[in-house]
Amino acid sequence: MGPGYFWWGGMWIFPTLMMVIFLVVLYVIFVRGGFRPPWLERNGHLKKRETSETALDILKKRYAKGDISLAEFEQMKRTIEA
Repeated sequence: MGPGYFWWGGMWIFPTLMMVIFLVVLYVIFVRGGFRPPWLERNGHLKKRETSETALDILKKRYAKGDISLAEFEQMKRTIEA
């Protein structure tokens, strides 16, 4: 039983674990952009939730772009609100 015996007995786990932890820390610092929680933006402010558009918002945008006429807009608006 020489000094190399312990490597086969499980002592390889600790150096491997330390290497994995080291690589995770490097990833967090250099790839992700620093030690910050995922809910914060790079400037330190909270991330805003993306709001989904309502059907009426989409209808207003289509009317503003000229995709639909005023009569079509009003009819679709009544349908949505009913």
